[in-house]
Amino acid sequence: MKLYIKNMACDCCRVLVKEEIEKLGLSPVNIDLGEAEIKEQISPAQKEELNDAIKKAGLEVIEDKRGILLEKIKKVMYDYTHHYSEKQRTNFSTYLSKQLHYDYSYLANFFSEMQATTIEQYLISLKIDKVKELLVLSDLTLTQIADELQYSSVAHLSAQFKKVTGLTPTHFKQLKEKRQLVKVG
Repeated sequence: MKLYIKNMACDCCRVLVKEEIEKLGLSPVNIDLGEAEIKEQISPAQKEELNDAIKKAGLEVIEDKRGILLEKIKKVMYDYTHHYSEKQRTNFSTYLSKQLHYDYSYLANFFSEMQATTIEQYLISLKIDKVKELLVLSDLTLTQIADELQYSSVAHLSAQFKKVTGLTPTHFKQLKEKRQLVKVG
């Protein structure tokens, strides 16, 4: 049985959902962002208990079709931005349409209606989060990061980064390095 979970955004969410499912005596088959597959059928009482447990972390079991589609869009967007090197270099609109079997215009309008932001702005936000992660956790250069995230140039990445964060990528990385020196010193 597959459950759809609202607001799953990281591996910590996956761990939490898995633990809560196991506490109910159920066997998780696969826990992914936005969804949990369980070997058994889940009773309404178990579903309510799971929902109560994960709500403390800002998560929620969703059952309406619109909510499920929204979470599927977010999952595809997350996968697209966080696993570029594993994807073919396809533009996002084509990729999203292929993954969800809907016309991109429909998905973009639906997303904007549900999220009060555009699909493009949400995607930019995810990409900038990935840039921050790479700046902090990797030794990649800005050129390598721009290439990995399919930016047309370092200048484009830098301009978008500054627009979203208020900082240049170089300044952001310098702040990280200063924090590390403070911790060591």
